[in-house]
Amino acid sequence: MDRIIHDHQIRVRYKETDKMGVVYNGNYFTYFEIGRTELMRTAGYPYIRFEEGGYYLPLIESHAEYIKTAHYDDILTIRSSIKPVLSARVRFDYEVYRDDELLTRGYTGHCFMDIATMKATRPPKSFVDFIKEVSKK
Repeated sequence: MDRIIHDHQIRVRYKETDKMGVVYNGNYFTYFEIGRTELMRTAGYPYIRFEEGGYYLPLIESHAEYIKTAHYDDILTIRSSIKPVLSARVRFDYEVYRDDELLTRGYTGHCFMDIATMKATRPPKSFVDFIKEVSKK
């Protein structure tokens, strides 16, 4: 499998917009988080499983490219994807659409962190096994 992909829809709330009714740029990172969380949940490895296993997945880098604006009450589709690669780092990619129109794209990079030591570490075995299984599909 090349990528695990998930689409999740949200409606832009008034509080997410600026005075012009345009989505404030920082809110796209919240949209990315929503997409990432729903991707992992839908794929069968919800985020809570990392923490229950003694791991955090902190953000270490992020990027967004703003192509077109979204507005109050728009229904947006957050397309999130992850490449099933085994590494101490993991990258999620995102595209935000209104209908079929690409509005924003970006990515976030994360590392695996051991909760007990608060140090970067290899991915948990359960995640490695999950990625191997998903990659077969």
